[in-house]
Amino acid sequence: MRITCVLSLVLTTIWLPSLAMGQSEIALHWSELPPLPGKIGVAGPFAGAHNGVLIVGGGANFPDKMPWEGGNKVWHEDVFVLDSSDGTWKVAGKLPRPLGYGVSLSTDQGLVCLGGSDSQQHYDECFVLQWDDGTLITSAIASLPKPCANFCGAILNNTLYVVGGIETPTATVAMKSFWSLDLRDSESNWKELETWPGPPRMLAVAAVQDNAFYVVGGASLTVDVQGKPVRKYEKDAYRYRAEQGWTRVADLPRPVVAAPTPAPTLGLSQFLVIGGDDGMHVNFMPPALHPGFPKSILAYDTILDAWGVHGQVPASHVTTTVVPWRGGFVIPSGEIRPGVRSTSVWIGQPQN
Repeated sequence: MRITCVLSLVLTTIWLPSLAMGQSEIALHWSELPPLPGKIGVAGPFAGAHNGVLIVGGGANFPDKMPWEGGNKVWHEDVFVLDSSDGTWKVAGKLPRPLGYGVSLSTDQGLVCLGGSDSQQHYDECFVLQWDDGTLITSAIASLPKPCANFCGAILNNTLYVVGGIETPTATVAMKSFWSLDLRDSESNWKELETWPGPPRMLAVAAVQDNAFYVVGGASLTVDVQGKPVRKYEKDAYRYRAEQGWTRVADLPRPVVAAPTPAPTLGLSQFLVIGGDDGMHVNFMPPALHPGFPKSILAYDTILDAWGVHGQVPASHVTTTVVPWRGGFVIPSGEIRPGVRSTSVWIGQPQN
């Protein structure tokens, strides 16, 4: 018995580092696609791919003055498509209304757009954008159980899963909600599922790897003496399997809020958390000189239950969507400093 245990320990000690080394051989090559139309870009756009084209629509920015200068935030409705890496973005149509900060996920049936907000309220409405022979088609699907924005989600086994968010623009408590929708049944409605064993959160990162759904990081909310919401930057992480429920996994090395989501995957056991706000420069002064968000890419290994650093992204964009496209993953527009957007569109491509 003792010999067997020792042998098992030796084999584990040899095997686990070799697994980590094998995964680390997958490098990322970053390059820029044509920038999004306009001068300043948007945060919180709906983004995805359908029938070979990239689709980016909606989002919000400060077109006249920065927020610290008294500028007003404006939501948008235009939808753009890009059909090749060296092509030109074209106006494809409009969203049902100016809208941003929802969840958008690419499926074979189209780009699924869930919830979101405008300047007045949050929405429970959901719809699908399809690119069909040069025409953008919009169709409604089942509404969320509640209005929601600043949440995250991913697709596992033809089921949509979404987590957290906030119900209203002035919410002082994040939502502790976990909902699912079966994509195989056009008549299905959202189901409310058991929630994770941690605090409520918004602006977390969702991931799917090794046949499980993950939610990591995000911000919980507290209230200051004036009754205004204050973010608490989280670094806890959780795994969900339908047959087992929720399990807490290894904490992130640092807090991560509003990183691009859903997280892209590498190999058979890793997913990546790209940049994100770690809270180190909250209330930085002067705001115009804010240094931006961390560029480090954090990699989680589902077998080792461990995090590591997997290089850096050339530019750290938050409050935007990760879009699988042509063997890589795209990070379109987003926020590069508080209040400051970028028109840049980056694509990361795995290289063995």
